[in-house]
Amino acid sequence: MNSESANHASRITIVPYWSRKRYLALLLGAAVLVVVIALGAAWGSLAIPPMTVARMLLGPLPWVAIPHDWPATWETVLFQVRLPRVILSGLVGAALALAGTVYQGLFRNPLADPYLIGVSSGAGLGATLAMYFTVQMTWAGLGAISIFAFLGALLTTVIIYALARVGGKTPITTLLLAGVALGAFLSSITTYLMLSGKDAFHTFHVISWMMGSLALANWQQVRVLIPYLLVGSAIILVNARPLNVLQLDEEQAQQLGLNVERIKLALVVAASLITASAVAVSGIIGFVGLIVPHAVRLVWGPDHRFLLPMTTLVGAIFLILADGVARTLLSPSELPVGVVTAFCGAPFFLYLLRQKKQAIF
Repeated sequence: MNSESANHASRITIVPYWSRKRYLALLLGAAVLVVVIALGAAWGSLAIPPMTVARMLLGPLPWVAIPHDWPATWETVLFQVRLPRVILSGLVGAALALAGTVYQGLFRNPLADPYLIGVSSGAGLGATLAMYFTVQMTWAGLGAISIFAFLGALLTTVIIYALARVGGKTPITTLLLAGVALGAFLSSITTYLMLSGKDAFHTFHVISWMMGSLALANWQQVRVLIPYLLVGSAIILVNARPLNVLQLDEEQAQQLGLNVERIKLALVVAASLITASAVAVSGIIGFVGLIVPHAVRLVWGPDHRFLLPMTTLVGAIFLILADGVARTLLSPSELPVGVVTAFCGAPFFLYLLRQKKQAIF
């Protein structure tokens, strides 16, 4: 082991996962998420008291007797407009934060985010093509823009992984460079299509999608996103311990008996899958997958067995709150939620960095 690897290894402290402190932190995070969901559902131009929201949510349960003393309009707004949007924002935030944690660990790069290897560029090009050619199609309740964005993101991941593979192996550096290069190429095509659009409305539509929005959230999008998030999250969580070992060095991980190539492939595919599904329903929302993993790692350390589930919770909480600000700050108009995540996330991260004053990795 060379001195650099030894120094890096000395900074990694692996503690028992089921420590009391971590267990309580996850429970507290889950409780905060429930409260934030209720507040997000109450938050809007039509104010609904949070306690009434809680009663309305508990009302359908057969073993709970709650008098139905609220206007029918409130119930429609809650269950058909706000609740699907809040749930979807939580799922998207969880997906982006989880994928960002994986990429930062896999690339051993604190600046990595879910869009690093070109997933967002592929999704952006797919969505732009659907808008440029006015494609009219639906599948599983999703429109052409979401379908093309999802397919573009997945196809980009496949191409990048194929380009980066050398002699049966996929060097992390090569994967990163291939992603950056292909992402830049796809972004240039997207820009050309956007500027050569049929009219100003087309250009505005593309730009709005690129900045991310949850304004069109519905229950069908929630149902479509959940399976991808569950499958991708399961693959990632199963590989949490190997991801810890990969923080040392690939050669050392191989010597410890890990199938490094299989683990890298599984993590890249899973992280890209949940990123593609999130981008398909929300557009490109920045900073969530960069700031949240940073913040949680600064507070709790680099052990991915705990870091992965905790960033999932914090990512969901963060995006629900950010979307609440985006839809109410300029009511009845809306800000792109990506503007809010950048505005809120960057100063918060700088505050944590100043408070901790320690190495991120």
